[in-house]
Amino acid sequence: MEQRKVIIGNVFKEHRNTLPGLSEKETDDIKTALEAGDLSLAAQVVHESDEWLKKTELNVAITGESGAGKSSFLNALRGMGDENEGSAETGVTETTKEPMRYQHFKYPNVIFWDLPGIGTPNFQPDTYLEQVAFSRYDFFIILASERFRANHMKLAQEIRRMQKKFYFVRSKVDLDLYNEKHKKGFNEEIILEKIRHDCIKNLSGEGMSSPQVFLVSSREFQKYDSPKLQKTLLKELESHKKHIFLLALPNLSKLILEKKKKALQRQIWKQALKSGAIAAVPLPALSVKCDIGILVDNMRMYCESFGLDDISLIVLASQVRKSVPELKAVIKSPLAKDISKETAEKLLTQATGEGLMVTKYFLSMIPVVGTVFASQKSFTVIYKMLNSFLDDVAKDAQRVLTKALAEEERTNE
Repeated sequence: MEQRKVIIGNVFKEHRNTLPGLSEKETDDIKTALEAGDLSLAAQVVHESDEWLKKTELNVAITGESGAGKSSFLNALRGMGDENEGSAETGVTETTKEPMRYQHFKYPNVIFWDLPGIGTPNFQPDTYLEQVAFSRYDFFIILASERFRANHMKLAQEIRRMQKKFYFVRSKVDLDLYNEKHKKGFNEEIILEKIRHDCIKNLSGEGMSSPQVFLVSSREFQKYDSPKLQKTLLKELESHKKHIFLLALPNLSKLILEKKKKALQRQIWKQALKSGAIAAVPLPALSVKCDIGILVDNMRMYCESFGLDDISLIVLASQVRKSVPELKAVIKSPLAKDISKETAEKLLTQATGEGLMVTKYFLSMIPVVGTVFASQKSFTVIYKMLNSFLDDVAKDAQRVLTKALAEEERTNE
């Protein structure tokens, strides 16, 4: 048993002091289990943590006056266009009569709510929050397409009084810029700063101290203050909700792609630990089968998180007015649908340079020490394979983004 503890300690020493993606209690439980040489208990804690992450809900409320572009903004935040199937209904008149619930098409526990416009006869600021079931939302995004008025301020004050977060977003700035382009001396930066100053001035005039306003365009969601807004939202969310919200964000900026990669990298040790725990049981066929399952599940998830799946590519192609084959041409990794058990098994064999089943079988024949070495090998192989695949997928996502935006800019010239 002492020998088992020493070997396991060496295998997982890289992760024993800092265990990302876990609560303080979960971290303590895993450390205790690893120090006792109990891999199965450590793996159970990891499994429960992953299940908790899957069940965690994030509810985002989009509100503002009628006609502010709430539905279009909600669609953009979900990585969808207004015409895509399942998108929120948009129109020139108020289309939202009651809170409308929209799940993310990949992450159903990330839920966006299109709220009725404030200031309409049926929704006044003093009763609005009660009418739209205030308590279920994690934070509010308050939109205005022209200027912020007293209604926006009153709503923000009520939200603050109830100790929740809110963010002011000035929408449709692309239309403002378009309307100014024909004027002599047009300067985009000056116009945007003028819009920002006007918004802050109006909010300050209504009693809001040091307001921050984000300028966005739902039609060009990768531009203006959208990346800054997304970064701010992520910064102020708690760990589990931050993780699922990050994965759900559209892949329209290098910053988001980099953050996604880092977040997913921090989870890889968990999957490797599961593999190592299963390999500690002297059943090589079961161990290899579980390794393949771990690889398939995570590789598919990486592809979907970075938009390397058919649905995401179709949506992106429609947004940048390019064809799907053009975007696929820069992708070197397999798409989510192409990752199968056979693919994972082939990659496993390549990674080990030999039949993993045979290796684990012979190791399992050595009492105690053999199963521990099998555990070590499984942990190392899965850890390296997932890191390598994630790195490849992240690079593909960067290439797709560069291709999409470069072509879009050329089209707009």
